[in-house]
Amino acid sequence: MRKPCCEKEETNRGSWSQEEDQKLSDYIKQHGEGCWRSIPKAAGLRRCGKSCRLRWINYLRPGLKRGNFGEDEEDLIIRLHALLGNRWSLIAGRLPGRTDNEVKNYWNSHLRKKLIQMGIDPKKPHQLGGKGLHIKTCLPDLNLDLTPCSTAPSTTLVEES
Repeated sequence: MRKPCCEKEETNRGSWSQEEDQKLSDYIKQHGEGCWRSIPKAAGLRRCGKSCRLRWINYLRPGLKRGNFGEDEEDLIIRLHALLGNRWSLIAGRLPGRTDNEVKNYWNSHLRKKLIQMGIDPKKPHQLGGKGLHIKTCLPDLNLDLTPCSTAPSTTLVEES
């Protein structure tokens, strides 16, 4: 059995301070992303490794795009969700600077509700655009290399007549 990554009594919980952010950023810039379990102690932080990893990936990593999603990003998320379902890391991989967590949260808090208000059931992607979708018509410029898993639903959308 693996030992806990941190002692719960000694870890700092709650919001990150600017000083903690700076310590984590400086450490990773100097030493790189290594073993996340050892980073807090080495960086002088009273946090667990998972907390440090999530803080870096979702907030501090260079190149992250902050702010509102553009209309083109919304359209791409909708179309990729119709194709891939809730495979947020694959969807986020097509949106430079966006994290899978950010894309998932945006879908659940804005886009899904927007589709429902338009009378489109987000669970039935064939309703998009009022008529059926086909992979080649909705995503002509994307070179998606997706191998369907035997346990997952098919990633091919078929045009309805």
